[in-house]
Amino acid sequence: MNLVYVFDAYCGWSYGFAPTLAEVTLRHPGLPVEVVSGGLFTGARAAPIREFGYVQGANTKIGELTGVEFGAGYERLIADGSFVMDSLDAARGMAALRQAAPDRAVELAIAVQAAFYQDGLSLSDPGTFTRIAAAAGLDPLEVGAALAAPAAPPLVAEADFRRAAALGANAYPTLLAQDGDRTTVLAVGHAGPDKIDTLLEQFAAGRTRSTASGR
Repeated sequence: MNLVYVFDAYCGWSYGFAPTLAEVTLRHPGLPVEVVSGGLFTGARAAPIREFGYVQGANTKIGELTGVEFGAGYERLIADGSFVMDSLDAARGMAALRQAAPDRAVELAIAVQAAFYQDGLSLSDPGTFTRIAAAAGLDPLEVGAALAAPAAPPLVAEADFRRAAALGANAYPTLLAQDGDRTTVLAVGHAGPDKIDTLLEQFAAGRTRSTASGR
């Protein structure tokens, strides 16, 4: 069995889900987690943040519901409304980090969102990802080289978008459990770790029943 976490680095609800995700992985240290980037702000939606008037209201709700804080750096970055959120750039950076440390993808995804929502760093700036790499004890030169490669990061990012679509994850974040050809949704948008544990137990029980019946 494994988990699949589909998020978008520029999605406030994904940022709000980070404490739950961290707790779930802490409770289940042996459970592999695949991290997939979604494409929330791509194409025509990669536009100045002022065009998304709901963002500030949504952030307030996210903070109240989840307890996460939106840092002063983030507030400064978006203050004049001109900042452009481009999910392709964010997914490219996440792909480079994931390539450097595949088994730390959850930790790195959380760090990427903190870089934006707390420190106000652009996820279109390669330097943001080399900084995250260095802070995580990874080789920033390796991550920088991956980002500078002409084809690999964009191809991987677009493959992530296709993977998210194939999973039916059209809202972020989405947390899934998979076991062979069985898949169940554990959370979409927001859920607490206790609820996710309950759903995981039910999913595992279904696997046990299927094994016992010979299916």
